[in-house]
Order: sequence, then C-alpha cells, then structure tokens
Amino acid sequence: MMGITHATSGAAAWVAITGAMPVLALGAYPLDPVGVLAGASVAAGAALLPDADHHSATIAHSVPVLGRVVTGTVGLLSGGHRQGAHSGVAVLVVAAVAWALTIVTFAVDEVGTVAVGAGVGTAVLTCFGLKARDVVRSWAAAWALGALLGAFIVLVAPEQVAWFPLAVTVGFVAHLVGDFLTTGGVPGPLWPWAPRPPEQLRPVPVLNRMWLPSGHIALPLLGDTGSFRETMLGTVLGLYCAAGFAYEGLRMFGIDLIARLATGA
Repeated sequence: MMGITHATSGAAAWVAITGAMPVLALGAYPLDPVGVLAGASVAAGAALLPDADHHSATIAHSVPVLGRVVTGTVGLLSGGHRQGAHSGVAVLVVAAVAWALTIVTFAVDEVGTVAVGAGVGTAVLTCFGLKARDVVRSWAAAWALGALLGAFIVLVAPEQVAWFPLAVTVGFVAHLVGDFLTTGGVPGPLWPWAPRPPEQLRPVPVLNRMWLPSGHIALPLLGDTGSFRETMLGTVLGLYCAAGFAYEGLRMFGIDLIARLATGA
C-alpha cells in the first residue's frame, strides 16, 4: 500500500473502534470526541511505522539525514522491506514501546505530572500522519501541528494519555492488514520462520497467489501497491474518516445529529 492509504486506514480503524457514529462505528472502545479525533491522528501516523524499514518511506524524509539513518537502521535490523518490521513480533515490540512511553513522566511545579513520553509520541506520529495525507505541504508545518497536539494532550487533557498505546497498535496493525491485501503480502505469523511453499505447490492456481515463493502470505484483493482498487479503497476510507470526524466534531459541541434527526428537532 501507498503511505497515504496506510495513514487513512489507520485513522479509519481508530474511528471504527472508538467512534460513536450509529451503525458505522463498532464502539468497542468508546471515547469522547477528543479521544476519537486525537487518537485518529496518532493511529494514522502509527500506520506508517512498519515502512520505517524502507529508505524512501515518508518517515525517511521527516528529518534531514536523521530520517534516512533511522529507516536504514530499521531496514538493516529487520532484514529488509516487509520483513521483521511487518511481523507479529514487530506488533508486540511497538505496543510495548508505546506503553513504556506512557510511563515516561516529569513532575512540573503547579502543573503536576506531565506525560512527556506520550506527548512526544503523539507529536511525532501526528506529524507523520499529517504529511502522509498531504494535509500540510511542509515538514515544518507538520512538526508544528504535531507539537501542538502533543502539548494539548499532556497539558490540557492528560486523561487522554490512556489510549495512546492502543492507538499506536491499531494503526500499526492496520498497516499490516493493508499490505496483506496486496500482491506483496506480509511475513507469516511465525516470523522469523517463514517457510516457503514446496516446489510442487507453487504452480497451483490461487494458492500461489496466497503463499508466495518468498514465504510471505497474502490475500491480494487490492492487487499491486498503488493499484486502482487501492485508490478506490483509500477514497472510501477517506470519506468514512471525514464523516466520523464531522460527527465527533459536532458531539464535541453537544450536538447529537442522529438524536436530533430521530426527534425531528
């Protein structure tokens, strides 16, 4: 998948899990509008993290020199693109790191305990998500907006920190699901053990598209990365996010659109 589709899918997954839109949201982890909207920006950025193993990923351009150093290092340690950074092991590592960030705090006089780790994580991931979606043109603007949201979370609404690890994990997993739906697939659930299909099975139709010679597994409903089908999916998810954001924005101001329509108000 392309970066923009990954970011959109991460945000959409978060809205589906935490949002309040009737029928269109699961409400599995219900949050107030601030949590839904802020968490969506974090999940969108987290959905780009697996591609930190690629030298041309969005993250590689986030900071001059340092961005490429980070992606080069991740790629080297994970075994290359769509290897370790796209595995179940990576999900566990990222979830653990996100949780660890929430306990990185700093005591400030007259303010209390400030969740610095979650604030920095929110700022960084928001920056990635905004740039991937082309919401802003420059990295400077993306970093500035990310910093504002991070500061808001830790200083104005510190109770929101609780959902940070889940938002990161949801975004990360959304990326893996997206790549699983393309022809490139993802490493199997047992990575670093990635058994390759026996020679006798490789010519078998359908199976040879799902169990790749590399050992990756796929359900290539979207075709190749950047395909028309992927673009259409990204468009639908983008519209879903827009509807979710609008609904939560109204809720923030005490307006329940569905309830008003039901009562004819």
